Amino acid sequence: MIEIVGLDHVVYRTSRLDEMLKFYCDILGCVVERELSPELGLVQLRAGNALVDIVPVDSKLGKQGGKAPSQDGRNVDHVCLQVVQFEEEQLIDYLKLNQIEHSEFSERYGAQGFGRSIYVYDPEGNVVELKPYINQK
Repeated sequence: MIEIVGLDHVVYRTSRLDEMLKFYCDILGCVVERELSPELGLVQLRAGNALVDIVPVDSKLGKQGGKAPSQDGRNVDHVCLQVVQFEEEQLIDYLKLNQIEHSEFSERYGAQGFGRSIYVYDPEGNVVELKPYINQK
């Protein structure tokens, strides 16, 4: 039912925003693509055909992941996989059939721009976003 095309983005939570930006931009060569307000807290970096999102833990988005990265706090908020196009209702039915916890569909920004996606949760509680791949040829 689900066919993965590639990685769309990964979201890191951090208490060291400046150091993270220096590492990903100055060392690895990513480029800032988009920034949302400091209160909301999101910096999106272009990494080839994917994005690396960095969220300060004390921002609105960062607080959703719990404590700051440490022995008992999450450092990765979620991973987004690009998947072959699907009908939303069919995917919901498939997830329910397999007893997979999931969110509702929502419009979100990813490596290919805005599009509808859904969050699913793996057995360890990790969040995986499924976002349809847009063939841009």
